[in-house]
Amino acid sequence: MEYQAHETAIIDPGCTIGEGTRIWHFSHIMTGCRIGRNCNIGQNVVISPGVVLGDGVKVQNNVSVYTGVTCDDDVFLGPGCVFTNVSHPRSAIPRKDRYETTHVGKGATIGANATIVCGKKIGPYAFIGAGAVVTKDVPPYALVVGNPGRRTGWVGRCGYRLEFNDGTATCPESGERYRLSDGLVTLLDSHSI
Repeated sequence: MEYQAHETAIIDPGCTIGEGTRIWHFSHIMTGCRIGRNCNIGQNVVISPGVVLGDGVKVQNNVSVYTGVTCDDDVFLGPGCVFTNVSHPRSAIPRKDRYETTHVGKGATIGANATIVCGKKIGPYAFIGAGAVVTKDVPPYALVVGNPGRRTGWVGRCGYRLEFNDGTATCPESGERYRLSDGLVTLLDSHSI
């Protein structure tokens, strides 16, 4: 088995799709994109030229991933989340030569209907809440909500909020321990999740 695609999906020649990936109804996979292994591409999704999705990425329904976006392994893109790729769009002024890059780190979650303004970096395991508007870089493990998006806490690799006491926190699901120092979270010990 290589990959599976619903009969209504459009797969342009010249794209790369990894083994075990599933592509659902009415999605369009465009020339020059790269999709890793074991991804799930939901209904009515567009993956534009030059986009790179790592292994295990889940793209929920009604998401357009535009040129300039790169997602590392195990990223979750919630239903209807939005990426942009031009800072100053105008219909009458072509700016395809000014696409900005957006990078989503390993294991990060972008919630339903969140908007990621182009040119930003979303750190590994960050969690962007539903409806948030991200206008600046997001550090690893940060929990970001609101419009404009602001960090309101920290999460572990399992997605649960971390409560820091004396600079350390333990994930309630995995038991992994984390340290908060100088405004950054680091994983102290790793468990298989």
